[in-house]
Amino acid sequence: MRVLHLDAGKTMRGGQWQALRLIQGLQWGGPPGLPACASSSENIESTLLARMGSPLFDAARDAGLRVEPLGLFRTAILARRHDLVHAHDSRSHTIAALVGGAPLVVSRRVAFAGNVGQALSPATTAPAKWKYARAARYIAVSEFVKSVLLDRGVPAGKIAVVYDGVPLLNASEPLDHPPRIVAPANAEDPRKGAALALAAARMAGVELQLSGNLERDLPGASLFLYITHSEGLGSAALLAMSAGVPVIASNLGGLPEIVRHGENGWLVENTPDAIAAAIRRIAGDPALARRLASAGRQTVAERFTIDRMVRRTMEVYRQVLS
Repeated sequence: MRVLHLDAGKTMRGGQWQALRLIQGLQWGGPPGLPACASSSENIESTLLARMGSPLFDAARDAGLRVEPLGLFRTAILARRHDLVHAHDSRSHTIAALVGGAPLVVSRRVAFAGNVGQALSPATTAPAKWKYARAARYIAVSEFVKSVLLDRGVPAGKIAVVYDGVPLLNASEPLDHPPRIVAPANAEDPRKGAALALAAARMAGVELQLSGNLERDLPGASLFLYITHSEGLGSAALLAMSAGVPVIASNLGGLPEIVRHGENGWLVENTPDAIAAAIRRIAGDPALARRLASAGRQTVAERFTIDRMVRRTMEVYRQVLS
């Protein structure tokens, strides 16, 4: 099976990490440190088209993957030389819809602009309907995202839910004095909640480290804050759980599908008071923090591994081509 992957992202965020991990996992035998191909009897040849010079382009090239610059003309040519096209973001979805070619699978990680149930404006209804009709199958990152797709008119039979997969990081003991509280460095994104997390940390009397490299900064962390105003799932929260770091997350979007309040993490409303209270509660109760951390890591090991994500994606591919 030959699969053409498209990603137009300028930065390395959750979607780009998932695209990279998926392509690596699909390779015959898999690279060192990653699971073998989802089907040991099937060779998957992947080509990635990404923005030239983007972090994903460079990471794929450094990993020895087949990667070329993303462009309309190049996509049109390669889409006819592959069995399947997999678009990993909205812009590449548009490009794939325009050029046609092999059957199209689209990953959907985020909610549409506006609230669920909000109608498209007359100016965008026809183009949006055309674009979304072009895909043979949608991969929703959560049941929440699936519900948004359904609300926008995508038939249920065209949607499969495939949760993110993250590596199981080495768990390490947190540094208690002073506690290290880590959150993603996403202040430039208005849909995320870095400003709210910082305000809550000040109210709780702790310092907050905004991290642009979670795999580097999570070891030794006492808490991970994932505060956001919009979220399809929350792969950064999964990464923290995999490292055995207790997670405090916003109670919205797809986050409740991975964080069970009081069991493997802590869900909060998006107010400084509620977030600060949660920080004080967990930071002040080491036994609770250890219990949440252990259960969170177990959750990732059971439900959110890279191997599971690759296998579920392969099932979608086969359904489309059957």
